[in-house]
Amino acid sequence: MHAHQPDQAVFRSVAPEDIEWEPFAAFPPPARLAVVVGHPEERGPYVVRVKVPSGVKLMPHVHQEDRVYTVMSGVFYIGLGDEFDAEKLAAYPPGAVVVLPGGTPHFHWAKSGEYITQVTAIGPITLEYVNRHDDPRNHPG
Repeated sequence: MHAHQPDQAVFRSVAPEDIEWEPFAAFPPPARLAVVVGHPEERGPYVVRVKVPSGVKLMPHVHQEDRVYTVMSGVFYIGLGDEFDAEKLAAYPPGAVVVLPGGTPHFHWAKSGEYITQVTAIGPITLEYVNRHDDPRNHPG
């Protein structure tokens, strides 16, 4: 008997129209997260999608887990470092894959319009801002 990964024991597909976009407390309010496969809050593999509307910035933050981003649509702008610096942003078009080692400070900006990325990682999902004042969870309402 083969032991399957969580949420991967039965053949199924997820159509784009079945994606359920939800607010995520660690994101700026307009950004959305959708769980595609797995249970990101638990230990184990997961696949999520992140949708960030035009103009929205995610200030410098780190994830403890290693992540692989696949750009689904739009242009994904990501820069490395503890401070937001537009000069450090690199642009990745749809189809690009970005490998982000856990613990790497980075930031995003939907500079040229909305983008959607797909993130594959091993949970639990984490997001810790470099500057706690940038964390939406510290500013409820």
